Amino acid sequence: MEFFLREEQRIFKETFRKFAEAEIAPLVEEAEETETFPMQLFPQMGQLGYLCPRYSEKYGGASIDKVTEVLMREEISRISQGIASTWSAHSHLGTFPIYHWGSEEQKQKYLVPAIRGEKIFAFGLTEPNAGSDVKSIEATARREGDFYVLNGRKIFITNGNVCDYLTLIAYTDRTRGYRGISIFLVEKGTPGFVVTRKLKKEGVRSSETAELLFEDCRIPKENLIGEEGSFYRVMETLNEGRIGVAGNCVGMAQGAYEAGLRYAKERVQFGQPIAKFQAIAFKLADMATEIDAARLLVLRAAWLMDEGRNPIREASMAKLFASEVAVRTSKEAMQIHGGYGQMREFPVGRFHRDALVYVVGEGTSEIQRQIIAKQMGL
Repeated sequence: MEFFLREEQRIFKETFRKFAEAEIAPLVEEAEETETFPMQLFPQMGQLGYLCPRYSEKYGGASIDKVTEVLMREEISRISQGIASTWSAHSHLGTFPIYHWGSEEQKQKYLVPAIRGEKIFAFGLTEPNAGSDVKSIEATARREGDFYVLNGRKIFITNGNVCDYLTLIAYTDRTRGYRGISIFLVEKGTPGFVVTRKLKKEGVRSSETAELLFEDCRIPKENLIGEEGSFYRVMETLNEGRIGVAGNCVGMAQGAYEAGLRYAKERVQFGQPIAKFQAIAFKLADMATEIDAARLLVLRAAWLMDEGRNPIREASMAKLFASEVAVRTSKEAMQIHGGYGQMREFPVGRFHRDALVYVVGEGTSEIQRQIIAKQMGL
């Protein structure tokens, strides 16, 4: 990809790779076993400008472009997608609406400490009966004088049990249909905001995930982000996030490929490294080719966004292809490892479990195909 990247983008990628290998990689095994996120990473990454890096330096961000962000995402997911998932929910989903549509007061109160790593964000959209179909959410926010009263349930919420702030999606006016969906800030400890349980998952185990309940939860009217009726802002948040997650998927695929290649060169059978056998060499060749293709799709979508365009189709193509490449690559890496692929001391099983999350999470493969088809006029 050297032909594509500017010098500062290459430097950022190389610098962050060194950080991820030195500071994140040693934490992964314990984080996976305990199914907890190493919380010390928040202030550490905040001090270095690695949290919310897309945001303006005015608020403490690094003001990087989308291409640089996906390069960063690739590097963190190459080490651990569980840790990358927690980072992503904080650095993009939870904070994106505040940065783009929040008031200056909201930015100073909520966004600045989030960028520093002093406070943690989550994003509350998915519900037991609504995920891909955003319009089907059931959570409501009823205006009562100077307050909104929240009711509803959210599930699969990354950072939900450890967050200080939650960006919540709820209906303010059902009579307007999906145009009645709005965005709110809810603080931890607000009466009526309850973490009902931490969820145990097959993949992204080091990412904290929870189910949340809101029962007559009263928040100040100032906690509305933007104005009532922000459905398209929710979708804009998800669309940009799709490109980022596609970058994460490239990272997972790259990590699995590197593990498979390393093992194939070291494992000797029938008198030679198994990488010398055509059956294995061709697997690795296909893996490398698909990863490069996925990376190019992701970089194209990110570049289009940096150019000020609205790459809906390209974002979905990148997310669809990169997530499915991550699944195929990690599966083949497990096959190359043979019996050792089933052992937790090797990372390929983790890469595969994590990759499977992302043909569902952040918009299923089926939903991505539906979006692409719609953009084709079908």
